[in-house]
Amino acid sequence: QVQVVESGGGLVQPGGSLNLSCTASGLTLRDIAMGWFRQFPGKEREAVACISGNGMFPTYPASLAGRFFISKDNDKSILYLQMNSLEPEDTAMYYCAIGPGYFNGRDCPDQSEYSYWGQGTQVTVSS
Repeated sequence: QVQVVESGGGLVQPGGSLNLSCTASGLTLRDIAMGWFRQFPGKEREAVACISGNGMFPTYPASLAGRFFISKDNDKSILYLQMNSLEPEDTAMYYCAIGPGYFNGRDCPDQSEYSYWGQGTQVTVSS
């Protein structure tokens, strides 16, 4: 019954922006953490951002803080990822995932704690 679907990816020029969306059905998002991940060709999946169930504690790796912004709309069951100042190095498949029911707002949950994953949306940054 649980479905996770990403959208909003595509081709963008360096310096541009994209806003990714993730719709989650079959559950309520208010009390669960969620996260965005990305995977480069030939590399393992890595965390991009995570957010607490109530949406008050977004967390990012230091390398992405200030460029990427995660938010969620619990009423509409939608998770967002706003990406600014995109660079070719950001080219990857981006995934949305359903996290655990608890997040302390300091460190993102381990990947093993995410139960459901979307199929991904491709982001390509090129001139």
